[in-house]
Amino acid sequence: MSTVAAERPAAPRLLLAALLGAGVAVALGVYGNVHDPSQKLSFTLFFSSTLSMKVWLATFALGFGVVQVLSALSLYGKLPFAAPSWIGGLHRISGRLAFLISLPVAYHCLWSLGFQDTDTRVLAHSLLGCAFYGAFATKVTIVRSKGLPGVALPVAGGLLFALLVGAWYTSAGWFINDNGGFPDF
Repeated sequence: MSTVAAERPAAPRLLLAALLGAGVAVALGVYGNVHDPSQKLSFTLFFSSTLSMKVWLATFALGFGVVQVLSALSLYGKLPFAAPSWIGGLHRISGRLAFLISLPVAYHCLWSLGFQDTDTRVLAHSLLGCAFYGAFATKVTIVRSKGLPGVALPVAGGLLFALLVGAWYTSAGWFINDNGGFPDF
């Protein structure tokens, strides 16, 4: 008899990761929909206004998301140059920063405004924002899992980035376009 335990099939673990992410997304959406939005903007950090904070932090998070994609492409050997030894560290740090920087924005969206469907853009933003955090939970679960198909992580990361771009475009991108540029810092 072998002392090595047979590895569990990957499909149930991938399904579990996807279900976890879906659960996070649905939980955020339900919370945003059922709680009574405060309509109060409680903090600005060091920005001139809460709106300024949200636009700038969302844009910074998107910038770190771009670093994530470029560093992942480098790690997977998809760029025309060899990955430097520090690229893995940059990838991990940029992902953590993108997530952390997005939290004050998400807090204000969920707590102050709630899940809204006043028009198509706002509904899309609400859905994309909830889906982003669900996809984040899925990606982290996949990163921490062993023996999954090699394509699972890049697909999860690509979906996470696409959701970040969509959430940014339907909020900060819309504001920047509609108001002729970035708000005062």
